[in-house]
Amino acid sequence: MKRILAIAVVSLAIVSAGMTEAAKPPATWDGLVQVASKKLDLVYLQPGADFRGYTKVILDPTQVAFEKSWQRDYNRSSSGASSRISDKEMEKIISEGAAAATEIFTDAWSKSGYQVVQEPGPDVIRVTTGILNISVNAPDRQTAGRTRTYSAEAGYATFFVEVRDSTTGALLGRAVDQRTIGDNLMYWRTRGSNRSDFRVEVQRWANLSVKGMNELKALSPVNR
Repeated sequence: MKRILAIAVVSLAIVSAGMTEAAKPPATWDGLVQVASKKLDLVYLQPGADFRGYTKVILDPTQVAFEKSWQRDYNRSSSGASSRISDKEMEKIISEGAAAATEIFTDAWSKSGYQVVQEPGPDVIRVTTGILNISVNAPDRQTAGRTRTYSAEAGYATFFVEVRDSTTGALLGRAVDQRTIGDNLMYWRTRGSNRSDFRVEVQRWANLSVKGMNELKALSPVNR
């Protein structure tokens, strides 16, 4: 968990740097080399990596983490104690979000023909994912006398994926993608609409992960 959160900080810094003209993301990252991508903000691969032999996948539970100051800032802007989000609520939100995201990723890999397994092997790749730096713009709170909250987007989040050989632990690739969540239309945000919008984006990331693996298999060995 600590390793994933540490990478999350680096990922966010790299994505932010990549969005400005003054700063550019590094050409290499932990021995990986940046490659062009039209679908994700940043993609890094191990030169010479060969993905053709992988037919099975170990999927680590998806890590979910909110933006560090999100809970504090939201509670500061709340009108009363009943509308604030407690630490216990945050734990529940994160736990439920992680379970839902893990299910989405597992389903996407399974439907694409990859056998999801628990044990390492020469034909098994290990995939670690995270939905990080989450911010919900207008969370719907089940409180007495609540008022409607409106926002053009549900929020934003950063997706992180890392792939390794399951037997050696060799790092083969890493990708980062930061997205605004929602359809950019101003309307009443509810707990249900927020969950739906975030779920759609997680599904998109899951599909891109599997499609990316299939493309890498077709292109392997990478940069030979």
